Amino acid sequence: MTRLGCWLAVASLVALTGLADAGSNCSAADATRNCIDGLVVPIWRPFLDLTTQDRVIRGVLYFFVIAYMFLGISIVADRFMSSIEVITSMERTIVVKRPGLDPMAVQVRIWNDTVSNLTLMALGSSAPEILLSIIEVIARGFEAGDLGPNTIVGSAAFNLFMIIAICVVVIPKGEIRRQKHLDVFCVTATWSIFAYVWLYLILAFFSPGEIEIWEGLLTFIFFPLTVGTAYMADIKIIQNRFLPHRYRRGSHGQMIATEAEEMKMLENGSPQGAADPALKAFEEHRQEFIELMREIRKQNPHITPTELQKQAEYEMISRGPKSRAFYRVQATRRLIGGGDIVKKRIDKEHNKALDALVQSQEKQLRDNTCKIFLDPAHYTVLESVGSFDVVVGRDGGPEGLTVMVDYFTEDGTANAGSDYIPVKGTLTFYPEDKHQKVTIEVVDDDVFEEDEHFYLRLTNLRVRTKDGIIIDPTRIGGLPVAQLEMPNTATIMILDDDHAGVFGFDHDHFQVVENCGHLSLQMKRHSGARGKVVIPFRTVEGTAQADKHFEMKEGEIVFEDNQTEATIDIGIIDTEQYERSDYFYIELSPPIWAKKMNDLSRIQERFQRRMERKRGSSVASESKDSNTDTALAPTDKSTRAASVDLLQPSSDPRRSSQSNSPHLTSRFRNRLGSWIAGMKGGDDEVTTSLTPSQLEIAEMGKPRLGEFTKCQITIRESKEFQGIVDRMIKNANTRIMLGTHSWREQFMEALVVSAGDDDDDDEEGDDGEDKEPEEPGCMDYFMHVLTVPWKLTFATIPPTDYLGGWATFVVAIFMIGVLTAVVGDLASQFGCWVGLKDAVTAISFVALGTSVPDTFASKVSAVQDKYADNAVGNVTGSNAVNVFLGIGIAWSMAAIYHWNKGTKFLVDPGNLGFSVLIFCVEALLCIAVLVLRRSKRVGGELGGPPALRWMTSMFFCSLWLMYLLLSALEAYCIIPGF
Repeated sequence: MTRLGCWLAVASLVALTGLADAGSNCSAADATRNCIDGLVVPIWRPFLDLTTQDRVIRGVLYFFVIAYMFLGISIVADRFMSSIEVITSMERTIVVKRPGLDPMAVQVRIWNDTVSNLTLMALGSSAPEILLSIIEVIARGFEAGDLGPNTIVGSAAFNLFMIIAICVVVIPKGEIRRQKHLDVFCVTATWSIFAYVWLYLILAFFSPGEIEIWEGLLTFIFFPLTVGTAYMADIKIIQNRFLPHRYRRGSHGQMIATEAEEMKMLENGSPQGAADPALKAFEEHRQEFIELMREIRKQNPHITPTELQKQAEYEMISRGPKSRAFYRVQATRRLIGGGDIVKKRIDKEHNKALDALVQSQEKQLRDNTCKIFLDPAHYTVLESVGSFDVVVGRDGGPEGLTVMVDYFTEDGTANAGSDYIPVKGTLTFYPEDKHQKVTIEVVDDDVFEEDEHFYLRLTNLRVRTKDGIIIDPTRIGGLPVAQLEMPNTATIMILDDDHAGVFGFDHDHFQVVENCGHLSLQMKRHSGARGKVVIPFRTVEGTAQADKHFEMKEGEIVFEDNQTEATIDIGIIDTEQYERSDYFYIELSPPIWAKKMNDLSRIQERFQRRMERKRGSSVASESKDSNTDTALAPTDKSTRAASVDLLQPSSDPRRSSQSNSPHLTSRFRNRLGSWIAGMKGGDDEVTTSLTPSQLEIAEMGKPRLGEFTKCQITIRESKEFQGIVDRMIKNANTRIMLGTHSWREQFMEALVVSAGDDDDDDEEGDDGEDKEPEEPGCMDYFMHVLTVPWKLTFATIPPTDYLGGWATFVVAIFMIGVLTAVVGDLASQFGCWVGLKDAVTAISFVALGTSVPDTFASKVSAVQDKYADNAVGNVTGSNAVNVFLGIGIAWSMAAIYHWNKGTKFLVDPGNLGFSVLIFCVEALLCIAVLVLRRSKRVGGELGGPPALRWMTSMFFCSLWLMYLLLSALEAYCIIPGF
């Protein structure tokens, strides 16, 4: 459709040329009125009494030269729009206070989108038209010309009719686009029509044929009024402060205004206008990014994190909110073989990461130092382990190197001799050795005690040469050929296994990220590891809800004999929230001693040895304990009877022997019953042989819970997900995509040709996989060669990083002015050769040339954006700004100049007034059709059912052709005008 529109425009130009030959000029002077020297380019002499062949040759030559100049204007406008994007993308930091949470610092744009679109963006988009009007007035000695004003009106007609006609039909089948900020569109549309109505009034009503100072100044003053009213509509200042609201409560408890489209209130019911508009925009963009992330994960559930990040980065930048400047620059660069901006930037960042990885690998390869290290540096062993190996590793270093290192054990809380056998010696690493082992023996005793530790230290590293000389590796000079990696000390923890163990968590609070899938919470068993123990557990809700945020679970963890660690697995449900801090609990119940050991005779043997040591150290103490046991026996009678019932049936003859056991609570007897119930055959004899002192030892060794028996699990947002969202928000700031850092970067971009991707193509294949990078085609190379002179010329413009983009802004607009002056001279002389008046040349050829980049930009934004604001709303805004700046500044300067000279600034309202009137009538029809398309039958300004979209497009095209034809007929006096 874009190509069809361009061919339609070219056909119209040919028809107008034929009309010029067929028609007659209104006066003899009109035939040579534009055959004069220009401000920059002198006319090609001779220019009178030329043959038809000469006129055709000159006309064709000028046609291609002007087209090439328009191409140059598009390229320098690319740099100009990049500077505007950098300027308007400046950000400020605001701190948001959140109840119950830490303050959050967010980056928001300084410029309001509506204000930037109507000021710098509109200036960048319409700079050629505005500058042409101003330069023409100056070039003619502050006299009115036809080229500048008619170019403004002709460009407005092409933008409103042809660009929107193209955007209506390029929307993918079955989709629609509608204005999101309808209030702003209504304001800019009203001002765009008023601007041309006002232009007609000052031409033909207030002071016909003359422009006074107040008319020119007031025209310019309408520009800030347009920006101010659009900004007020954007922030809804009138609705929020002066109009009554009716509210209803939404499904999530928020207040929603029933009279405004998509106007939602804050949770406390206060109007949304009370919040910072920049913060509101930030939150809206972030939510859009989060939805895109969820969509990508649904389409690729098994994608790796690296690929997810890369794909998400491209998708979010491609589909995220962008300005009109971005689309304008992207359209121009694709046209001239510059390739896809987003792809090039992402590939550039990816290459930076690869370069960093390569540099890291090269650094590692340059490292010729042999490293001796403990692998690992911490060991946990049971007291009954006997012996174990501490592994010492070797990595890197020159070939053929023999390394020696001394080792020795050192006491911590464990004592050499009674807890472990001390060792001391030297390890020798021959050239082929990668690991060496130090064997340490642990002493197994029968005394209940806390867990203990000791150390194995490495020291005195030395190198043995081939000649057998032993030297210090640090004194060779330069980098050391060998060194000890830190830590050079291994810590060995001895777990006492004479106790059933103390069970619990390491901490009372843990955090998990929501995208982890499941939580594996580790339980530890210390101070012993004897027997099989069962630990019941259950989950308890907090702010996190069961089966919505986590898996509700109740079960048991079984520790087998000598097992010291176990895990509790709980499912975590990913709700993909940007921020969250929900929590729940895991509680442990008292342990159940299911089975202490397979052979209970060991406990008897250990008990006998312990008793012998006690008698040898304190006979009196045993006598005292015996008296105490006797004294306490009667008071525990009822308790003992109850305990025995739990151990054995009431008819069991062994009940009497159990009832004589002192110091045992009913709780312990219950667990002891579980232990005895788990014994194999022959347990009856063992049970009857247990004395009260033996049962006391068993009570001391029973399992119990430690310090942390209840653990709070806090579910936090995924840092990966949040980081990607934050990164996309940052990268969606197209300042990063369009900005340049140095002249070197600009010249490299000017000399590199890239594939110009078709805007209609999806970035992914049908199977959801990325397409292979495309090679530049013949057309890409042709356009690159054609535009290299322009690219190199404009690469001299300062990079956008300088002075925040303002240096680029100033230099680029100066270059646009120079090229516009040249185009104005050439266009006027082109009309001289082919017989076209300046008014007709302006509304057709010049207007088309200045609007082609906007056409491609609007087409791309219509397809890629979720809403129609960039494609439609900015057209109306630019049309209004063209009049208020292009006409207001130029005619104000001329009126002031003539007032100072004591003369009048005269402007013939004839053809210009007629053209403006035709445009105003047709613009009203166009806006009315766009408003009607928002009805339920269509649903939006762009897209919709195929029949309706084509009917709308053809109607808009006919409006432009009718405007062009009527204006040309009036210019050649074929139909009467004013």
